[in-house]
Amino acid sequence: MKIVVLESMGISEIKWKECITPLEDAGHEICLYDRDNSEEIQMERAKDADVIIVANMPLSGKVIKGCPNLKFIDVAFTGVDHIDLKAARECGVAVSNASGYSTQAVAELAIGMMLSLLRNMREMETQCRKGATKDGLIGTELRGKTVGIVGMGKIGTRTAELCKAFGCRILGNRKNMEQQYNDFITYVSLDELLQKSDIVTLHCPLTEETKGLINRERLSLMKKNAILINTSRGQVVDSVALAEALNNGNLGGAGIDVFESEPPIDKMHCLLHCKNTLVTPHTAFATKESMDLRADIVFENLKSWMNGKQKNIILSP
Repeated sequence: MKIVVLESMGISEIKWKECITPLEDAGHEICLYDRDNSEEIQMERAKDADVIIVANMPLSGKVIKGCPNLKFIDVAFTGVDHIDLKAARECGVAVSNASGYSTQAVAELAIGMMLSLLRNMREMETQCRKGATKDGLIGTELRGKTVGIVGMGKIGTRTAELCKAFGCRILGNRKNMEQQYNDFITYVSLDELLQKSDIVTLHCPLTEETKGLINRERLSLMKKNAILINTSRGQVVDSVALAEALNNGNLGGAGIDVFESEPPIDKMHCLLHCKNTLVTPHTAFATKESMDLRADIVFENLKSWMNGKQKNIILSP
């Protein structure tokens, strides 16, 4: 088979060789390319591929339909909203994701953002470098806060576990409210969660239901000193409404790792110029440990699919 990897896996050369050597020894061809968002270039590179491996680079229906031999898309990412699943289904192409690879990484960054905002870390560093003191910047502790978690999948659950270790009260909201697995989480409606939480952290996928989920109306339900953390998908939040809430003093702060498009972000984006806002360029998932684990999952997905036992199924023809 011809296996086309359309963007870097973010792993060391040693790890890459470890992953591909068994495939090459079995007679499969592996082609690795640097990321290019051009549909024409993607089609040229993958036109005779049996398998495409892609991380968070958009893969359109045009590209999928332009690869007549394509049988399997192995997504090195948890979310698959950047893959045209309708086209994949129409073409009979199987799709798997790398579920679970970034659970700890994303949860840790969410906690880090909470701590940074509560303790005024950026402002404190600026003061220290200027030779000033902590005056006017006394923070608050995470312990004792009510943390509302929207989306109780693997990442949301792990975030809840870490918050519990800090001594927080945990409110949860999930699509299927009847499934409740953790006795330390109180499951409530989204509106109740927003009203009662000191910190709201988003860990839901981007779907038609969650697009624009945190809008102007829902932001108005939150406490004026509350913090919003978004490490899920940018389009889950109305950025303009969030910027207004922050700048008008109707929200205490925000930690934003994701935007409507992938970085680099337009320098004039409203959330880059807000009060009390910590921004990062979609980095929650990216640690050395998570990248290595992702590679393991992706190539295990490939091996299992080749053996007729597809794992982490998003689409199965």
